Amino acid sequence: FNSLAAVLRGTGNMAFPAAVTCVGVVILVPASPALIFGWGPFPALGIAGGAVALLSYYVLGCLAFVAYLWGGRSVLHPSLRAVRFRWPLFRDILRVGAVAALVTVTTNLTIIIGTAFAGEFGPAAIAGYGTGARLEYLLVPLVFGLGGPLVAIVGTSIGAGERERALRTAWIGAAIAFILTEAIGLCAAAFPTAWLSLFDTDPRMIEAGARYLRTVGPFYGMFGLALSLYFASQGAGRLLWPLLGAVARLLIAALAGWLALRWSGELLHVFFAQSVGLVAAGLINAAAVAGGAWFGSLTWPWSAAAALQVGVGMTITDHPLHRSGRAAFPHPAPASGNDAHAA
Repeated sequence: FNSLAAVLRGTGNMAFPAAVTCVGVVILVPASPALIFGWGPFPALGIAGGAVALLSYYVLGCLAFVAYLWGGRSVLHPSLRAVRFRWPLFRDILRVGAVAALVTVTTNLTIIIGTAFAGEFGPAAIAGYGTGARLEYLLVPLVFGLGGPLVAIVGTSIGAGERERALRTAWIGAAIAFILTEAIGLCAAAFPTAWLSLFDTDPRMIEAGARYLRTVGPFYGMFGLALSLYFASQGAGRLLWPLLGAVARLLIAALAGWLALRWSGELLHVFFAQSVGLVAAGLINAAAVAGGAWFGSLTWPWSAAAALQVGVGMTITDHPLHRSGRAAFPHPAPASGNDAHAA
């Protein structure tokens, strides 16, 4: 399901995958309790009913994507008869996909380590931290709404030799992500109880969760900045610096959090360490993109102009779009239909 949706998004068609997902959710939400509890003509399957509803959603979604791809409506017309397994294609996929998986792992490890530190202060602290950190997870699909187009547009632009357009797109997307996530973080910091009370009303849980949101929430904008540039870097095929940013966040949250726990014994200081980790991740990603990491070694001064002037490193033909044996995307032209994003 996700792979087929990614293929369509890669062609520039964001609307159809979004439509399939939205329609599927509208059906899935009532179908799950109907199959669990046995509403109307549906049998009562218990907890298995939820699994049946979810699997049905994925199967029907896959069929919709397959029908669209092979039905002649897509700009991409794959042929199963021409499928050949070629190592260069696997290499291009894995050099981005494997590193992207590591970024996801380090991000989740950061939350796990934070949960372990909160556990030193009892169950209420764990509940408060977990509830507060859940808001960070909800930021991921929000930024992904920007990240999907960023992957496609940045990759297309670099493949066509439009470096300036790729960078401009990345910075615009990063700015939007920063503003959205920072606004959510500031609201959560100002009114933490509004979020926390949705899950529990225990005073100790509310206190711990409020401490987390007031300390880390104001820096959620850096999380949005790092995540959006991570998606843009996927399109550029350059994920070393996003990985380093995620590792830096993990190490700062782990080491500084451990030191804070041992030296002060204050949960607030553990949360400060997590805030510093978010700032580090955002700054590392931004500095790398601004310094020209997509097109070669980092340059000074770190600016978009410097990135465009890099004379060494990745040339147009080094980009995965070319190494796969396919021609680059043509120079952007007035678009219509599914290619309207290129305009």
